Amino acid sequence: MKKGIWIFLLLILLLPLKAQGEYMEPTEIHMERAVVLEVEEGEKIEEVEGITAQVQYVRVEILSGKFKGQTVHVENHLSHNMAYDIPVKAGDKVVVGIEEYEDGFVEVYISDYARQSYISYLLALFILLIIFIGRQKGIKAVITLAITVFIILKLMLPLMLRGINPIPISVLASILITLITILIISGLNVKSISAIVGTTSGVIIAGIIAYFVGSQVRLTGLSGEEATMLMFIPQGVDFDFRGLLFSGIILGALGAIMDVGMSIASSIEEIHNANKNFTRKELFNSGMNVGKDIMGTMTNTLILAYTGSSIPLLLLFMAYETSLIKVINLDIIATEIVRSLSGSIGLVLTIPLTALVSTLLIKRENPKEEGF
Repeated sequence: MKKGIWIFLLLILLLPLKAQGEYMEPTEIHMERAVVLEVEEGEKIEEVEGITAQVQYVRVEILSGKFKGQTVHVENHLSHNMAYDIPVKAGDKVVVGIEEYEDGFVEVYISDYARQSYISYLLALFILLIIFIGRQKGIKAVITLAITVFIILKLMLPLMLRGINPIPISVLASILITLITILIISGLNVKSISAIVGTTSGVIIAGIIAYFVGSQVRLTGLSGEEATMLMFIPQGVDFDFRGLLFSGIILGALGAIMDVGMSIASSIEEIHNANKNFTRKELFNSGMNVGKDIMGTMTNTLILAYTGSSIPLLLLFMAYETSLIKVINLDIIATEIVRSLSGSIGLVLTIPLTALVSTLLIKRENPKEEGF
């Protein structure tokens, strides 16, 4: 009898909890644009360890989606932490989360600032400048940029999300991007073939070096927060995180290496057109001289691009006077060093490879020419 009473009491206690859990689960979640109409600042409340909290009572008008045109009141909680707070004022454009529940109840909260407008303006300015300065080739550059974005977003990333090995996917994507970009920009000719061979070789070399050295120093591929978060995605994919790391190195080096390959091939063709009496050796040396000038700045570009995003981390090490030995051997720092140096090595080797291929193809009609 006592057992039955306990079961009955347990059911009474659990039923409200179950009902509450079902009630708290939204049936639909929307992210929409909105504009802040009015803000009323609430009182500041001092919480634990001197942290001050505050609530903004905000009235917003929703600008998109099924609730477009509706005005709602939102409580915007602030903790005076710049990393997480979204303080707003009248006139601000924001992104709001709209949660719909089964009983028709709708809850709205401010998710972030609406940044897409200015990003769109910047993108439009970028495209207009490319077309204005480049004319026909500028239009081709915009087309190749769109194709590159499509390959990455619609082909490469979805395949990785299915758990397919990211390294061959990145290599194939890099080759495809290189082929499409160079052929659209310059057409099918000696210059394009030379640039394609040089770029592809440089990217593959960078990938091989990164893979070999990364394996030897036992890089995990989990140095970034984003990589760690991939372990908890709803798809439940068992990622090869080291593969993702090397994939990123290959793709990150592609742009600079392609630029160098095309510059060398184009320079050698222009030199040959200006003076067709150059021997293979002279033509090759001319291409190498151009490449040396490019190399001096491009290697800096790669290394600065990779380390620029690590400035806060480097400042932390300096502020706490962390030992150089410890810094260099940290996974996150070793990853960036391998990324920078392997990409730079691929870039440097692209110069002689492109110069050699370009010279041989341009001077192919004289196979017995002296000096090469």
